[in-house]
Amino acid sequence: MPELPEVETTRRGIEPHCVDRRIEAVVVRQPALRWPVPGDLAAQLHGQRVEAVERRAKYLLLQLGDGTLMIHLGMSGSLRVVEPGLAPMTHDHIDIELEGGICLRFNDPRRFGSFHYLLPGAPTPLLDHLGPEPLSEAFDGAYLYRRSRGRRGAVKNFIMDGKVVVGVGNIYASEALFLSGIRPGRAAGRISAARYDALANNVKRVLTSAIEQGGTTLRDFVGGDGKPGYFAQKLLVYGRAGEPCRRCGATLREVRLGQRSSVYCIECQR
Repeated sequence: MPELPEVETTRRGIEPHCVDRRIEAVVVRQPALRWPVPGDLAAQLHGQRVEAVERRAKYLLLQLGDGTLMIHLGMSGSLRVVEPGLAPMTHDHIDIELEGGICLRFNDPRRFGSFHYLLPGAPTPLLDHLGPEPLSEAFDGAYLYRRSRGRRGAVKNFIMDGKVVVGVGNIYASEALFLSGIRPGRAAGRISAARYDALANNVKRVLTSAIEQGGTTLRDFVGGDGKPGYFAQKLLVYGRAGEPCRRCGATLREVRLGQRSSVYCIECQR
């Protein structure tokens, strides 16, 4: 599914086309997404101006005059800017038509995405339990070390826990652990503060690199400008089981952790 860099790439792609434009119409062709699209969504959004396009974890937040439109891309969703008159394709479920001839189109073959309209002060259960953003100052080695004490579970699962830190999915967790020399299956509570310093820095490093390069090229992902990302070309371990390590030449191994594939180097990661 789209991970944090893909969502941030989408945010940056659509932001210049949306900010300071009024919503003229909302067309919902398929309301049966992960959660049903509110029947009054079009009425709630009509006439409101987009003041900002933000991101929290993997949620896109369109800040409007009277509330917030929260969008999740799900497993296969994408947002792209198209001309309003462009004929919709099979999985083009929602259009947000903006003044100036701009149309923000949501496509989602698997329909695991979602649209929520949030009023100021209303409860936000999908956001309230989330940990800090990985690129924020609140996320560092000291934070990880403190949160990890007493944890026996695998460190990879620990840093992929959204209550610990948001947006560190399978791909980027694997890459950051490799760069830090930490085996993904090591117990989170048995890793030193110094190694967590390195891990936090490398999480920031791989996410920043992915965002700069436009997100990982995933089969279902299309960026906001209609172009795929290219970060997958530089992956060091993810998806490379059985291939030689690019650092030492040892054969990369694959294990299952929390129902997910985890590839690591037996020589470089301890």
